[in-house]
Amino acid sequence: MKRLARILTLFAAVAGLLLGLSAPARAFPQAAFPLVSNGNRGSDVVALQHLLAAHGRSVPVDGVFGPGTHSAVVGFQQSKGLTADGVVGPATWGALAVTVRRGDNGPAVRAVQSLLTAKRGAGLAVDGAFGSGTESAVRTFQSHAGIGSDGVVGPTTWKNLLWHYENIGFGTGTMCAQSPDGNANAHWATAGAVAQLEAAAATFATTGNGRLPVGDAGFEHGGDIPGHASHEVGMDIDVWPVRTDSAQCTAGRITWQSTTYDRAATRRLVQEIRAKAPGHVQLIYFNDPQLIAEGLTTSYPNHDNHLHIRYR
Repeated sequence: MKRLARILTLFAAVAGLLLGLSAPARAFPQAAFPLVSNGNRGSDVVALQHLLAAHGRSVPVDGVFGPGTHSAVVGFQQSKGLTADGVVGPATWGALAVTVRRGDNGPAVRAVQSLLTAKRGAGLAVDGAFGSGTESAVRTFQSHAGIGSDGVVGPTTWKNLLWHYENIGFGTGTMCAQSPDGNANAHWATAGAVAQLEAAAATFATTGNGRLPVGDAGFEHGGDIPGHASHEVGMDIDVWPVRTDSAQCTAGRITWQSTTYDRAATRRLVQEIRAKAPGHVQLIYFNDPQLIAEGLTTSYPNHDNHLHIRYR
């Protein structure tokens, strides 16, 4: 029996090795179609709106999942015999995501071009023409994802492209990148989380209370981020409270007990974060007792000097 067990163990090891050799070296095993629904925003919503147009259900391409997009999704789901709940999950993405390749034209190509530019910095013109530049960008992404570089955007490429995280944009003058725990380049999150935070930061910037310090979101493909175990799936982002001198990007972090803490401005920031992601903010950890009493934040140990946003 012991000999048989050793033989079976060896066989399993060899089989695993062979399977590993046949698998793409850098494929993303965690890749999955994202859930997108009413209140979301960002590049995934832009792609959704283009794909709806490809199926004859045109809506404004504004990257905001509002009533018009919801209605178009429900109509599409009904036409395909899918659950007509307005939530775009794997089945709806699968029905929307038509295969496109060089020589194709139209809204589905625009969806590909917009995603490649938003998530991988491809710099493509979103013109709906699948030419050599788009094919090259598709092949580069496929190689990056380890899924076979044929230049054809089929179901696997769609899934990996829609799943891929997005880098937070710090060039707008509304935010600044911080790495207080040494996690350089940890500024990636899901497309929805990034767009919702960017929209909140843009509105907050108009209040004259300075830029928003952002750090420890996640890495490009998720995974372990030291000291931030919950930040591995692209839905958690840390931001810093606002100072009375509006110098939170240059003068360092403070706590809610600090004399330079601006509660009114931090309250406004939290309100904007929630307003720009209606129904998609699960919680915000921050230990200011007044904001907790107002139902804006939630108490959690070690969250005196930063706000931890968890998106749904």
